[in-house]
Amino acid sequence: MVIVLGSATGTPDSIDALIEHSLEHVRRSRTEPGCIAHAVHRDVEDPLRLVFVEQWADRASLHAHFEVPESGAFVAAISALTAEPPTIQIHDVTGPTS
Repeated sequence: MVIVLGSATGTPDSIDALIEHSLEHVRRSRTEPGCIAHAVHRDVEDPLRLVFVEQWADRASLHAHFEVPESGAFVAAISALTAEPPTIQIHDVTGPTS
């Protein structure tokens, strides 16, 4: 399994659009083969920061997700709305953790 953690920090003027794009993206991504979970959360300590948590069956599924044109369009759209570049971390794990 692959866990992806990401974040994007908006501005007071862009946060609503950032949330809208993010919700569209996670809802679409959940329908892709190999997607176990895909969610966006608002940071309670920094309400302008969104945190993404994804679970993918394997690297091939994640790579296919990155190749979907809508995924590239999402990255471009949010990059134009953020106060700093979005972040992403990819972790291979052996299975569910308790």
